[in-house]
Amino acid sequence: MAEPAVRPSSAANTGQQRPAVRWRTVDIVVTAVLGVAFGVVFWAWNLVFGVLAEPLDFFPPLSAVLNGVYLMPGVVAGLLVRKPGAATFASTLAAAVSLLMGSPYGGIIVVYGLVQGLGGELGFLLTRYRGFGWGTAVLAGVTAGLSTAILDNSLYYSELGFLTYQVPYTVFTVLSSVVLAGVVGLLLVRALARTGALGAFAAGRERV
Repeated sequence: MAEPAVRPSSAANTGQQRPAVRWRTVDIVVTAVLGVAFGVVFWAWNLVFGVLAEPLDFFPPLSAVLNGVYLMPGVVAGLLVRKPGAATFASTLAAAVSLLMGSPYGGIIVVYGLVQGLGGELGFLLTRYRGFGWGTAVLAGVTAGLSTAILDNSLYYSELGFLTYQVPYTVFTVLSSVVLAGVVGLLLVRALARTGALGAFAAGRERV
């Protein structure tokens, strides 16, 4: 039986709480909604990515500053739902939805969604799913960014210079992930919380 959608939490105002492993129906639904919504965002972002990257051609690794959008669903889901697996679920579903909508990257994008979700998951795991403030948001952004940079460098850029391309590409990807997935992601969750839409979650009951 699913647990009640709303449950009092004495730790809600501190951002520190015991990790809840059991998924409620509302957790599944909201994580799925996030995944689908970000899948649509991915589809739109794919349409403009090349246009935005073109002015950065003077230093090709700089295009990695645009990668953070793809890291958002995992980090946002982790910060909102706060359950092990939320980041992976949302990120993989977002990639699958973008594929169904016509992603130019083909089926490999689902692999990326899984890897990026696991990368974000690592950030929450390192905090033992107990803290969901700025430190955790940034950490999850770092681990998510590293995951996609490592995959990109392994699959596509392995023959390019390690110091001249792969290292700066990784740095820009991580910075983009920290800013967009971590900082903007947490601001998004807190903005939603202020609307009262997250009353079923600890994120919606914290004073921010």
